Amino acid sequence: MVLQPGERSDRLKALDASLRAAWARTWVSISPESQWLAWTDWARHLAISPGKSVELADLALRQWAQNIHGTCTVLDPSFGNEATGAAANDRRFKDPGWDQYPFSAFRCAFLGQQQWWHAATHGVDGVEPHHERLVSFWAKQWLDIFSPGNFIATNPVVLERTLQEGGANLSRGFGYFLEDARAWLTQTPPAGAEQFEVGRNVAITPGKVVLRNRLMELIQYAPSTEKVHAEPILIVPAWIMKYYILDLSQHNSLIKYLVDQGHTVFCISWKNPDADDRDMGMDDYIDLGWRAALDAVSTIVPNRKIHATGYCLGGTLLAIAAAAMARDGDDRLASLSLFAAQTDFSEPGELGLFIDEAQITLLEAQMAERGYLRAGQMAGAFQMLRSYDLLWSRLTNKYLLGDRQPMNDLMAWNADATRMPAKMHSQYLRRLFLNDDLSKNRYPVDGRPVSLTNIVLPIFCVGTTTDHVAPWRSVYKLHHLSPAEITFVLTSGGHNAGIVNEPGRPRRHYQILTRAEGEAHLTEDEWLAAAPMHQGSWWTSWAEWLKAHSGSLVSLPRMGASRHGYKVLCDAPGTYVMVK
Repeated sequence: MVLQPGERSDRLKALDASLRAAWARTWVSISPESQWLAWTDWARHLAISPGKSVELADLALRQWAQNIHGTCTVLDPSFGNEATGAAANDRRFKDPGWDQYPFSAFRCAFLGQQQWWHAATHGVDGVEPHHERLVSFWAKQWLDIFSPGNFIATNPVVLERTLQEGGANLSRGFGYFLEDARAWLTQTPPAGAEQFEVGRNVAITPGKVVLRNRLMELIQYAPSTEKVHAEPILIVPAWIMKYYILDLSQHNSLIKYLVDQGHTVFCISWKNPDADDRDMGMDDYIDLGWRAALDAVSTIVPNRKIHATGYCLGGTLLAIAAAAMARDGDDRLASLSLFAAQTDFSEPGELGLFIDEAQITLLEAQMAERGYLRAGQMAGAFQMLRSYDLLWSRLTNKYLLGDRQPMNDLMAWNADATRMPAKMHSQYLRRLFLNDDLSKNRYPVDGRPVSLTNIVLPIFCVGTTTDHVAPWRSVYKLHHLSPAEITFVLTSGGHNAGIVNEPGRPRRHYQILTRAEGEAHLTEDEWLAAAPMHQGSWWTSWAEWLKAHSGSLVSLPRMGASRHGYKVLCDAPGTYVMVK
C-alpha cells in the first residue's frame, strides 16, 4: 500500500513521539538534551575564560589552606576558632557535634566544595542565564547527595543516637524504609495518611454539591450564621491538587472560617482526570470550570456581585477569566482575591529550571502516550527544588535517626495528589511559563487576547515568604500589570503552609500594604521597607477587607436552584474529590 504524503508525515511524527516518550521514561522525564546543552555551554565558555579559571584555582588553594587550618584548630587551640559564616548559617550543621574533629573537617570540606561550585557555575561570561541556573542547580543536587549529614559514619548526631540506643534507631529506620518502599511499589498513601479521611475528619464543612459536569463539581456551603453578607464568595482552587487544602480539619479550614464570618461560600472541586480527558485544555477549564460555576452562583444568589477567589493555578486561571470578563463588559464580580498565584511568568522561580523547549517537548510526548501528567512527576520536581527540606533531612531523620514525623492533615492532603490532562498542561507550560503570554497581553480567550490592564476591581493578593512554586516577588508583579487597587500581603510560610494559616497558630506574621487605584507601584524592596508588620494570621485582615467590600447582611440564601437546573446532587465534599 502506498501512503500519501500527509499519511506518511503523520506516521513519521507518531514514530518520533513514540521514541521521545520512551526516552522520557528512560531519563525519568528530565530532558538529557537540555542538561547537555547547559553543561556544554558552561564548559566551553569556562574553557575560554582564563581569568575565571585563575580565580577558581585561587579559591581552591585558599579553601585547602582553610581545611588545614580547621584541622589545626582542633589539634592546637592556639590557632584560634574561626567558624565560617556558611557553617554558622547552614541548618544541616547546627548541632554542636559538628564542631568536634573529625566532623568539623567533614563539614568544612563539604561547605568548601559547595562554595567552589557556586563560584564555578556563576559569573562565566557568555553562558545563557537559563543554562547557568541549570548547571548551578544540578551541581548543588549532586553535592547534596554527598553531604556528610547523609551518612552514618560522618554524621555525629546519628552516631551519638546509635550509641545511645544501641542501634535501635537504625532498626526503626529500616522498618520505616520497608513501609515506604511497600507504599511506593503498591501506589498506596504513606503510613498515617489513613487517619485523615475525606468526608470523615477532613473536608467536612457542611454543604451540598449543586452542579456537576465532566470537569468539576460545585459545592455550596451551608451557612452557620443567622444572616450573611449579601455578596457570595466563589473559590477557584488549583487543579494540580485537590480543593480541600482550603477545607482541612475544622480548626484550620479556610472555608469554615469564611462561613463562620457570615459569607455564602461556593467552591469548585476539580475532577481528577484520566486518559479519556487528554484533550481537555485551558479553554475547557475556563468554560466548564469558571464560567459554569459563575453562572450557577449568579443563579442561586441572583442580583448580587461575587467575590472571586483563586489559589495557585486556580488564581492564574481566575486572573485570565477576570480579564476576559472586563474585556467583554461582564460586571458580575465585586472583587478579586489571589493567593500564591502568578500572572507574570518572566521570573517564575525555580520551577523555570524544568521549562524549556527540549523539556516541554519530552513531556508532551510522554503525556500524549499516557493522556495525562502523573502526580508523582510534579511531586518529584518539587522535592528537587527543596532537596534538603523535602528529601535529605527527612530521609536522615526517618531512616538514620529513626524519627518519623507524625502525619498531619496537610501532609495527608499532599499525598492525595491529582493528574493533569495532557493538552491543558502543555498549553499551561507553553503559553504561560515558556511564552509569558498573559503578561504580554497576548493570551487568547475565545480567540481574542486578554489584558490584565482591563481589571479595575479591588484586588487582595497574597504571597508567601518561602514559596518555591510561586515566589512572592513573581506574585507581586501583578502591580506592574493592573492599575487596580491592590492590597498585597506577604505572609510567613511556604506555598501551602503560608495559605493554611489560621488565627491562633504561633510564630506567624505578615506584612500588608494597599496601593490605591492608578497609583504608581513600589519596587519589591521598597514595599518590604514600607509595609507594616503584623503578628498572627492574615486571614483576619482578609476578612476585614471582604467585609469592607461587601454590602449589608441579608437573609440566608437557598441551597441550589432546582427550578433553574441547579438541584442538590449530594452532600459535600462530593464525588470527584474521592477519585484517586
